[in-house]
Amino acid sequence: MRRSIAVLPALCLLGALGAAAEQGAAKVPPVKVTLEEAVRRALLRNPSAQVAALEIARFESVVQEVRAAALPSLNGNGTYTGLDHDRVSASSTTPLVPKRSLALNAQLSVPLFAASRWAAWAHASENADVARLSAEDVRRTLAILTARAYLAVLAQHRLVDINERARKNAMDHLDYTSARLSAGAGNRLDQVRAAQEVAADETNVLQQQIGLARTEEALGVLMGEDGAVDTASEPALSTPPPEREAAEDAQTRRPDVRAAKARAEAARHVLETSWTDFLPLLTGVAQPFYQSPATFTQPETGWQAQLILTLPLYDGGLRYGLRRERAALADEARSQLDASLRQARSDVRLAFEELRRSDEALVSAREASRLANEALGMTQLAYKEGATNDLDVLDAERRARDADTSSLAAEDAARQARIDLLAASGRFP
Repeated sequence: MRRSIAVLPALCLLGALGAAAEQGAAKVPPVKVTLEEAVRRALLRNPSAQVAALEIARFESVVQEVRAAALPSLNGNGTYTGLDHDRVSASSTTPLVPKRSLALNAQLSVPLFAASRWAAWAHASENADVARLSAEDVRRTLAILTARAYLAVLAQHRLVDINERARKNAMDHLDYTSARLSAGAGNRLDQVRAAQEVAADETNVLQQQIGLARTEEALGVLMGEDGAVDTASEPALSTPPPEREAAEDAQTRRPDVRAAKARAEAARHVLETSWTDFLPLLTGVAQPFYQSPATFTQPETGWQAQLILTLPLYDGGLRYGLRRERAALADEARSQLDASLRQARSDVRLAFEELRRSDEALVSAREASRLANEALGMTQLAYKEGATNDLDVLDAERRARDADTSSLAAEDAARQARIDLLAASGRFP
């Protein structure tokens, strides 16, 4: 009876796990994808990428709006006038203004010299180019987040495996202590300790399974999927470039740096073309017309043409204020570009240092894991031979589990470091 009571908690937990597994079997399994497919779907379906694409369309529409002011325009006008009676002069019965009249005309307006409008057109086109580069930066950030989430799912799978293996070791130890107790060679204290270790490992397994579900759901959200997404295989990351080459690539290939350069260049162009605000505007206007009935001053049909010269003389200081504002924006853009270049170089240096340290830590962590598992096997054998006690076995099991977890963390850090280095140098995605 005492032996049954000691083993009962572990059996209850195992039964609960079996029931949970049966319930989980009825659920739809997560979709499995590779890293390349995960990034591709995220860039296609994630709302951030879609908003960035819509921003490009918006800026292209702005270009079309600004361009319209520099292109010819054609408008048609019609006026029907009804009076109470004809307007006639005192000396004649011929109407000066008829009671009913219809006037139709078409007006073609062509900007012949509009330097400020042409400059605005060019600036809008540059802003559209900046929007495209900014969208690329959004896509880069999204790809990095997706890759990190993908690696997190991989690591969480390994954590589940590690804790399941620890649970199996604890259950084997519980079976052995129970068998010894049944044979009269063991004691109840060893069995209780072993059962407690099984219960603790069972809790760890369930917690890691919850973590796995969370990471799979997070990956699915990034990919724009309505459900969890699992990993299909280990990602094959490309070989990082040499440090000097990576530093050069970071300044030419990274979308955030390229976008900062484009913003600085666009702000400089806006400032340099401020002189166009002081130039006149010359517009040609052609207008054919139809007048029914004809009047003394307006024949039935005809046309007229005008050249309209607009010379800005005084606007209350608007143009000078605009120039100062543009100068400040150009200085801000240059400062932001300098900061982006410094950040890119810093990211590359840090990524290489992180990669070196993480690779060294991975070698040590794997060796520690190998030794801890070897020590566990030796301790279990010594316990069966009576050369050690139950506490040594439990301690060895925990050390092996912790060493495996540390090894997994080191592997994940090494993979993350490679992602960081490729992203810092502009080679990912």
